[in-house]
Amino acid sequence: MESVNGTLKVECVHDMHFLTREQACREIIEYIGYYNTERRHSAVGYISPAQLSRRAAPRYPPPAGSGSS
Repeated sequence: MESVNGTLKVECVHDMHFLTREQACREIIEYIGYYNTERRHSAVGYISPAQLSRRAAPRYPPPAGSGSS
């Protein structure tokens, strides 16, 4: 958790001058969305979480009636 907080500070907040608290919140929320889907992470081989998810997804749909949707 500390790593993501440090990354957020360096990549999103550091040297930024927000006019309002709401503006800061919007920017941080947008960055978190980027961090959780698009930003490459060293812990998973420098690929994005979205790429990792696609790689981990089953290549074929589950058989009909298997209980999975």
